[in-house]
Amino acid sequence: MMKFPRKLMKGDTVGLVSPSSPVDRQREEACIKVIEDMGYRVKAADNIAMGADGYLAGPDRRRADGVNEMFRDPEVNAIFCVRGGDGSARIMEYLDWDAIASNPKIFVGYSDVTNLHLMLSQKCGMVSFHGPMVSSNIVDHFDDVTRSSLFDTINATEDFLYRNPAELEIGVLCPGKASGPLTGGNLTLLAASIGTPYEVDTEGKILFIEEVHTHLSNMDRLMSQLRNSGKLARAKGILLGQFTDCESDGGDYLMYDMFWDMTADLDIPVMYGISSGHGFPMTTLPIGAQCSIDTEDRTIRFHVER
Repeated sequence: MMKFPRKLMKGDTVGLVSPSSPVDRQREEACIKVIEDMGYRVKAADNIAMGADGYLAGPDRRRADGVNEMFRDPEVNAIFCVRGGDGSARIMEYLDWDAIASNPKIFVGYSDVTNLHLMLSQKCGMVSFHGPMVSSNIVDHFDDVTRSSLFDTINATEDFLYRNPAELEIGVLCPGKASGPLTGGNLTLLAASIGTPYEVDTEGKILFIEEVHTHLSNMDRLMSQLRNSGKLARAKGILLGQFTDCESDGGDYLMYDMFWDMTADLDIPVMYGISSGHGFPMTTLPIGAQCSIDTEDRTIRFHVER
């Protein structure tokens, strides 16, 4: 069973990385300041504000080195991604997975960071955290729910129940109970991983899925890729997160109709409305941690081992 990394304490050092797209220099400074104002020291990778090819935070090896160096650095206690965007798939071959596995520490991000989460659990045996990023969430949108979920999750010392924001109810698409390690992330990245050395492994796991800015017909295509490749059938259960600005053409066939069609015959529990993804508030999920779901009482429980 995968262990949670060491807790983050006030005065610890947080490393900031951009494995995908950049921010400008002013935004980088705002990211550093907001983490320092929380009582942490900061080390920032040197590529955060380095534009390359229009949408990449520097050359591929440079972005990979930014991540590698933070894991190798004994002074760094946690690594927060500044933002997602595009390009993480291009650095996977340059990441030092042996060094990363030898230096487990808190790693937080989502969206394009999905590629890294998959391998941190599958190759490195590490629990990582699908949670808010510094520029995308913390600088401008760090509401109380997002804040408490992040720090309660990364610093958990005992098993805990997942909590959605009070006003958002978790729904049930398919009933049942299931347990297994949590995997998943962004739907586009999950589908794109298939056929690569970094392919998502859903065997016996709880699969979490979220998406942003994707038309229903494109989500149908991506979900069909997961279904046709056996990824849905091999999962023990499915959690559906935020689908931000994902639209249909306004007809009678809606998003959850599509999810029903993809999962109803699999005889696994499917829950929806998990407040994690590209929306606000955003809750934090421990990828790789043992997860138990029960649709009867609509609970999601995580097992913590340190």
